[in-house]
Amino acid sequence: MSVLIVIDQAPYGNWSGRETLDMAFALAAFDQPVSLLFRGAGVNWLRAGQDGATLQQKTVERNLSAAPVFGVEALMADAASLGRYRLDPDGMLAGVTVVDAAAELYRQFQHVVSL
Repeated sequence: MSVLIVIDQAPYGNWSGRETLDMAFALAAFDQPVSLLFRGAGVNWLRAGQDGATLQQKTVERNLSAAPVFGVEALMADAASLGRYRLDPDGMLAGVTVVDAAAELYRQFQHVVSL
């Protein structure tokens, strides 16, 4: 069972994105093949050098750095969303693959979850 989990919420301001990430980590920890797709405002999770101190929160960069430890297979960013949010691939976290988030991508997975 391969699972694509879509995060389309900004990293700060509400907890749904972090809860979605927790779900991905839980699935991966139980040997389920999980990949994460960041699209829409969710691509802002991938900005390198974030500082959560002003919001009194841990940076999501620290959360995402645990993805390989839990066994998450891929971190992907939607190319169109990167352009919309003016995020250059050079300004993203290491290990992120830029993709076209079209129907073809979604068909590669048995399950797609977007909360």
